[in-house]
Order: sequence, then C-alpha cells, then structure tokens
Amino acid sequence: MTSEIIDTKDLKNDPVFGQLSFDNHEQIVFCNDEDTGLKAIIGIHNTTLGPALGGTRMWQYKSEWEALNDVLRLSRGMTYKSAVTGLNLGGGKAVIIGDAKTQKNDALMRKFGEFVNSLSGKYITAEDVGMETRDMDVIREVTPHVTGVSEAIGGSGNPSPVTAYGVYMGMKAAAKYKFGTDNLDGKKVLVQGVGHVGETLVKHITDEGAQVILNDINEARLEELSKKYGAKVVLGNDIFGLDLDIYAPCALGATLNDESIAQLKAKVIAGAANNQLANELKHGMMLKERGIAYAPDFLINAGGIINVYAEVEGYDKAESLKRTENIYNTTLEIFNLSEKENITTHQAAFNIAQARIDARKKEQNS
Repeated sequence: MTSEIIDTKDLKNDPVFGQLSFDNHEQIVFCNDEDTGLKAIIGIHNTTLGPALGGTRMWQYKSEWEALNDVLRLSRGMTYKSAVTGLNLGGGKAVIIGDAKTQKNDALMRKFGEFVNSLSGKYITAEDVGMETRDMDVIREVTPHVTGVSEAIGGSGNPSPVTAYGVYMGMKAAAKYKFGTDNLDGKKVLVQGVGHVGETLVKHITDEGAQVILNDINEARLEELSKKYGAKVVLGNDIFGLDLDIYAPCALGATLNDESIAQLKAKVIAGAANNQLANELKHGMMLKERGIAYAPDFLINAGGIINVYAEVEGYDKAESLKRTENIYNTTLEIFNLSEKENITTHQAAFNIAQARIDARKKEQNS
C-alpha cells in the first residue's frame, strides 16, 4: 500500500497495476463515447462491506494519467471513509475528463449514467467537484444507481450542508482534545477554500464566535463572503505561517507537505478536503511530532456520504444529521487511540476501518 501523491512524470508506463496509487482495486472501468465526447474512469476499490458508493468528479485534467491517479486515490479513500463511519458501503469514485463549465451537457451525463448502469449496482455514483444535484437527476433518467438526486424526486438533495456539519463536528472534537474545550468562541480559524462546503462551515463557526480568515483563488467569492460573515481575507498561498488556532483545508488535497507543515502555527487541522496529507505516513508523523492535532479527513468529511446513504437505506434527514453528529465521538475515539498506541491519527482511523473490513471478509469466508 502506498499513499504518496505523485507527479504525472513519475507515473510508471504500466497502465493500471503498476501505478503507485493502485492498491488492490477490484475494478477500473474506462468509459469512452465518440458521439458525446465522454471520457471517464470509474474506480472500484473494495466492495467487502457493500456496493462502492462515491461521487463523480468532472475536472480538466492535464492528462489521462493524472485522471487515473486521482480516481485510484479517491476510490481508495471512499472505502475507508465508509468503513470508519460504520456504513455498509464499499469504496468507489469516478472522474470525467473535461471542463464542467463548458463541456458538460445532458447527453454527456446520460451516457455516463449508462456506463454506471452497466455495472449493475456494484458502483453507485453521487455528486462531487464540477457536478450538481441537477446532473444526478439527469443520470437518474438512465440508471437507478445514483444518489444525491433532488428531494423533489425522492432524493436527499445537495450533500454539502451535511458534509460541512460533519467537518464542524470533527473540528469541535479536535478542539476539545487539543484545547480542553470544544467551544470555538474566539478561536482563529483559517478556512482555505470557500465553495459550498467551505461556506457552510464558515457559517457554523462564525455563529459560534470564531475569528474566521478566508482564503481562496476566487477573489470575488472572497469579497462576497467576507462581507456576509464579517471574516478577514488572506490572498495567495503564503498562509501556513499565520498566527492561527485551527487550519481548515476545504479545497484541493495535499496541502500538508514538507514545506507547509514546517511553517504551520495552527495546533489543530480539521477540514473537508480529501487526501490532505501529501504522504500519509511521513506527513502524518510530522504533524504528530509537532504536536498538531490532525482530524483525519476521510472521517470528518464523511457527512456527505452519510447523507446520500439515506437514499440506499431509506432513513430521513434527521437520522442523517444524527449519524453525522456522531463524527464528534468517533474523532475523539481516534485521538485517544492515537495517543494510547503512539501512532498517528490517520493510522488510528485507518486501523479502525481496516479492522471492520477484515472482520466482514472473515464472516464471508467462514
């Protein structure tokens, strides 16, 4: 198993099995359609606990290798996200290569839905970067194996608010562990990335009295939210040396690396971004050695999948929020396990998830 984020130039020539991000994935599906221009990859990492549920990301990747690497890492992360959260789901993810603003249309979505349907429920898709609830509604026209559809047609709707609530719960638990109280009043919190999830998180912590600092590549968005929530704004990438209590990465992954960790003054890291550690082993240990409390991303950003899982299991919004609120308790459990066994919080969360998968596999083989 490897977790290092690698550059495209470092990818091996072997198409799939030789990639560093390949981790015994069960199935990789390459989807191509000449008429619509669809080029997509579906990654199914593990289905021991149930069907592989994970969102579809539409992104203008620099190369097909980059897209493959992304879907391999993301689908693996979904396996452990569902397992550590106690859901009966496996891990899967999909990526569509293209610009969501200029190349996405209903025909493309339907064709992608047909590929999803061809897997007969082994993979269930949902919303991710570059996708919206409406896109899920279009995909639903050709396959039942999609979640996150509009509430008007019986779905759970946009998962972003529930994702943000889970991150908020994880942040409060990390603050409790590090500062002795989960009260965020007066805490200096940097939220990097203020999309749908980031903004909802900003609202939660602002309402609790946190001193919020915003960072994003979209300056117009920063200006809008700064006025709306009374938050400060910091532009550019020179953010890690700021005087902070909490750093909340809510944009792209791999922001925790050799350079950024060396500069960090924050004592807590709790955010919504996937794959925040550029290298899970190395950078998880660097944070531990520096005494920085890291709330594992694949745990605290699980609110979204808890929300869409409601469509699979048939529970309501109240139950979704109740299950998401339990992220607080699981996060504290992981911090305590990390301390007890002298391992990183990432490893502690991974161990809990892997133990659940191994137990289920043992049951199936007995």
